[in-house]
Amino acid sequence: MSKKKYVAYVGTYTHGSSIGIHVYDIDMEQGTLRERNVVPVHNASYLTKSCNGKYLYSIADEGVEVLKIEPNGDLTPINKVGIDGMRGCYLSTDVTGKFLFVGGYHDGKVTVVHTHRNGRLGSVMDGIFHQGLGSVAERNFRPHVSCVLPTPDNKYLCAVDNGVDQVKIYKVHPTTGKLKLYDILRCELESGPRLICFSKDGRFAYINCELSNKIRVYSYDGSGKSPEFELLQEVKSVMDEKEVSSACCAMKISPSGKYLYCSSAGENTVGVFSIDQETGLLTKICILPISGGYPKDVDVLPDEKTMIVLCHESNYMRFFTVNYEKGTLVMKGKQLKVETPNCILISETEEEEQE
Repeated sequence: MSKKKYVAYVGTYTHGSSIGIHVYDIDMEQGTLRERNVVPVHNASYLTKSCNGKYLYSIADEGVEVLKIEPNGDLTPINKVGIDGMRGCYLSTDVTGKFLFVGGYHDGKVTVVHTHRNGRLGSVMDGIFHQGLGSVAERNFRPHVSCVLPTPDNKYLCAVDNGVDQVKIYKVHPTTGKLKLYDILRCELESGPRLICFSKDGRFAYINCELSNKIRVYSYDGSGKSPEFELLQEVKSVMDEKEVSSACCAMKISPSGKYLYCSSAGENTVGVFSIDQETGLLTKICILPISGGYPKDVDVLPDEKTMIVLCHESNYMRFFTVNYEKGTLVMKGKQLKVETPNCILISETEEEEQE
């Protein structure tokens, strides 16, 4: 009998001894990772897959690098392109597979890159620098694009600007890739929105706010002439926002769509929330410390029983068993050493394990 086989890709900074993207084989029964190899990529700070699942895109010092995902999960470099600006921090693709979107934290830029059918990255189709001033002078209050993500219906591109407390909503021309600002979703001043993600059915959006330490829940409707976002709920993402200076980091939705996970630096905690499938509202299951510095990213294995937390400052990954009924995270085995881990992406391979 065959079983599905998975690998994990972990992007790292390479200013130390690490050299790029670490590839791990996942033992689903044990909930463990075993390193297979490391693929050289300069400062891989974010990863995403192509819409057809055949290619892996990575932020790199050179701009963006694309690697072919082999049937067994190995990575083969294809090419890399510049983005006519400072290095990016976030990547996403449209559902047609024609465009790759790059968010630029350092220069406040949204970039559109053409992608070819053979996996190669093409030319820059468009780029827009955000303008405006934020409200928090001590954190360099100019634009910082921290996330770029198409809406589930592929009608709009959401560009979360951490510096000016806004989500700018663009239309992307289906042929030229040119961006046109269509609307702006304004968050609270000094909230510092960081990431946006959508529910599995596309009806709800979630934004974690780095400075206010809250997750904002919106309904989303793109069926009309304009995108409609309605704020439904705000929940705290930290244990105690008064005791420790904290900042939201990662936010992911589980493969089943039933749970949302978030992490916070400073307090160094991970939160688990259940998602009401009808209303989209969040209910806190737990927010607990993870005994590691700067939990920059978090994810769960496909069975949603094992959580992986990337402790960027501690140079390791920690593993936890999630008990949703009891509201607990129990540390599982030893941490796995990896220098300055930034992001994790779990991918199903074309090969299958045999029993």
